[in-house]
Amino acid sequence: MGRSSRGPSAPREPVPNERLALAAMMFAVAMTFIDQTIVAIAAPDITHELGLSSAGMRWVVNAYLLSLAAFFALGGRLADVYGHRRIMLIGTLVFVVSSILCGCVPTGEVAQAWMIVFRATQGLGAALMFPAALAVVVAVFPVERRGRALALFFGVSGGLTALGPLLGGWLTTWTWRAIFWVNVPVAVIAIVLTVLARIPNVEREERIDVPGAVLVALGMGLSVLGLQQASEWGWDSAATWVCIVGGLLVLAAFCRYELRLSEHPLIQLRVFRDRAFAVDNAVLFFAMLAFVPLFFFASVYAQVSLSASPNEAALYLLYFFIGFAITSQIGGRILDKRGARPAMLLGTALGAVGFALWAGKLTDLSFSAQWPYVVLAGAGIGFLLAPASTDAVNRAIGASYGEVTGITQTIRNYAAAVGLAVYGTVLAHITTERVAGTLEERGVPAALARQAAQKVTQQVTGHAQERGPAGEGGVAVLVKEATQHLRMDFAEANQWVFYGMAIALGVAFLCALAHPGTRVTDDGSIRG
Repeated sequence: MGRSSRGPSAPREPVPNERLALAAMMFAVAMTFIDQTIVAIAAPDITHELGLSSAGMRWVVNAYLLSLAAFFALGGRLADVYGHRRIMLIGTLVFVVSSILCGCVPTGEVAQAWMIVFRATQGLGAALMFPAALAVVVAVFPVERRGRALALFFGVSGGLTALGPLLGGWLTTWTWRAIFWVNVPVAVIAIVLTVLARIPNVEREERIDVPGAVLVALGMGLSVLGLQQASEWGWDSAATWVCIVGGLLVLAAFCRYELRLSEHPLIQLRVFRDRAFAVDNAVLFFAMLAFVPLFFFASVYAQVSLSASPNEAALYLLYFFIGFAITSQIGGRILDKRGARPAMLLGTALGAVGFALWAGKLTDLSFSAQWPYVVLAGAGIGFLLAPASTDAVNRAIGASYGEVTGITQTIRNYAAAVGLAVYGTVLAHITTERVAGTLEERGVPAALARQAAQKVTQQVTGHAQERGPAGEGGVAVLVKEATQHLRMDFAEANQWVFYGMAIALGVAFLCALAHPGTRVTDDGSIRG
């Protein structure tokens, strides 16, 4: 038999194992979803042991979200250029090493900076890992089986957001440091499965938009810095407005730069020309102002005002996920039959009503009076989240699935960071005012009452009213005696936060009204 004239054949790429690849990617991204909520439960314990201020603790939560938003699009581009498998593994290693270092934070003056820095690198690891993992699933599965694989990828990994509070409550009873260390075995499993799955690493020769990456990170960072520090710098401070306005101007410059960049932009902004896509993302932005920040504020409220343990606070949040889990399935069916608009309208309306009613019951200091509204608020978010996200991806005209997911994830995480910053500033201000008023009613001079109130506010997430007061001498005794009143003060301050979340969902409802009402069918056509 003659030898082929084409010469020696090129070595064949190994055929990837689809199931192992999907399992590996789900284990990897599970860590990123869990870490959005798990820290909220442990916030009081972290604050107390490390001596963090309330603003410092918010930065510990927000550094992760902000870093994830700022670098998500860059992570997607790096995966395209250097290979999905390689960047996914690098992201996993960055994430897990950062997790270990967060759990090993020393006490003392360096604690706050240590935690913020390594929470930010955790977010960077997640930003590298998530888009690369998504791209692996898209590349490994053929078109006819890709839809089911992606549904499982998003469904299971996204559902693990609910596991964060429960896992955090259980681990915190041992040590809060375990909420970071738990990522180690999960990462090891993800890495081992990735190796066993024989996933090919395909590289491209493309330019990386470094100026765009710098502009979006700087713009997001400056704007959130100004919003979050407003409680300490004051709204009349020049530094506050320089950061906020400067950050927004940088983001505007980023958009202008990206639209003028003809080849390989960091984000394909042209997809916003589709009105439905723009509306979907507007709804997601305002909904995320409530969804992720909720876990931090509700957890701290439960542990301070309701005197709940971390486990009890986790169960408090579980009721939210009960409503969320039920309606997310119904929302998916509405999307398939009638499009995203009805689901978004129903979800934003229910969410706005649920958060408003929940806010009204916070001062009852009783979980039994609140749980129906907790479920209702969760149901509202459940109705809208998957339909808005899926409809946005389906509208990816002229852009890849990964690029559009990069846009929606960037918007979602930036909104969460903004929400945490704004609500945190409001909470700190109102809490200080309420506590100062309580102490003045007990005969403390106004200046001394405000000074003590500011210290109580800084430490309230660490159960300051139980573990030692913020004043000296007679003021300290009065703070201890006023514990019940201080819990009510904190509940009243939280009402402003929850009403703010209701307003955000009300704005999302108005945005949803602008949706054209069309839907994308399986064959890619658009129907009314």
